[in-house]
Amino acid sequence: MPFGKYFTVIALTALKFFNGPIAGIVMDLTWYETAICSIIGMMAMVGLICLIGLEARILIKKYRKTKPKLFSKRTRFAVKLWLKLGIWGIACFTPLFFTPVGGTLLALSFKVPIPKILFSMLVFAVFWGVVLTFAMFQVSELRHLFM
Repeated sequence: MPFGKYFTVIALTALKFFNGPIAGIVMDLTWYETAICSIIGMMAMVGLICLIGLEARILIKKYRKTKPKLFSKRTRFAVKLWLKLGIWGIACFTPLFFTPVGGTLLALSFKVPIPKILFSMLVFAVFWGVVLTFAMFQVSELRHLFM
């Protein structure tokens, strides 16, 4: 078993969700190994941020050089998403637009209970992990046909 490859996919997915499926293709893992590692990577980071989320927000606030804009495109998008869809909207768009870190911190900033964050993030980590990994593997197969 290529534990080094698995760990690499897990670590890359924990930072940015799209990195995991790309790393799985590059490292010649199967699509389901890559999907499982992507799910584990996202949920490991979500769990870690839930454990240290409040402290992380305080630390970021402490070391931030400039005060963040109150109304930027990103904050408006996040607030609209929260008002329309709640935690399920944040969890759905975390792999696509936010990073696992950003989506979890966003959910924590809206004071969502941690079990609800973990469950909703798990649902969409599984969904997007399977869908994005399968799609990227199909595209990589098409690339081999034309080269």
